[in-house]
Amino acid sequence: MPRATNAPASRKRRKNRLKLAKGFRGSRSKLFRTATESVDRAQCMAFVHRKTKKRDYRALWITRISAAVKPYGLNYSTFMNGINKAGIELNRKMLSEIAIHDPEGFAGIVEQAKAKLG
Repeated sequence: MPRATNAPASRKRRKNRLKLAKGFRGSRSKLFRTATESVDRAQCMAFVHRKTKKRDYRALWITRISAAVKPYGLNYSTFMNGINKAGIELNRKMLSEIAIHDPEGFAGIVEQAKAKLG
């Protein structure tokens, strides 16, 4: 009986793994073992960073809002307290966009928040 190997399946597996490593530098995209290690790590990091991206954006929006309310004599936490008391249901992303693109509108929101605080 002739010797049977798993060559087609092995070749396909290697080819797929090297395809995933395309664009990596040096042996990371050429050699199977290093490519496997690199791709495994990259996939783990991709999973983790999809989660941290959400945190990073929220932190960015908070920083923008904080900088936008400083000229009005408020800090971020008191502003958000005033927003909640005023019943304004805008999320942080929208507040930061308004602060950047519509300063007059943002000033109105800040005045409403101040009125509910004081």
